[in-house]
Amino acid sequence: RGLLCPLPVLKARKSLKSMSYGDLIQVQADDPAAWIDVPHYCVESGNTLLEATENTDGSTLFIIKKCQ
Repeated sequence: RGLLCPLPVLKARKSLKSMSYGDLIQVQADDPAAWIDVPHYCVESGNTLLEATENTDGSTLFIIKKCQ
């Protein structure tokens, strides 16, 4: 939270590198561009976006599964 594009995706990518296949990561972002950036990153990286939920505070919770 509090990070602007592309930092939420960059931080998620860094965390995913150290994770095992099938692990899940939660990314919470309040940058409106994350609605575009995170799904695009998942497609490009081969990971799976399992869920994108808008919270009542305006932030978005993304759940990503490492698939590579």
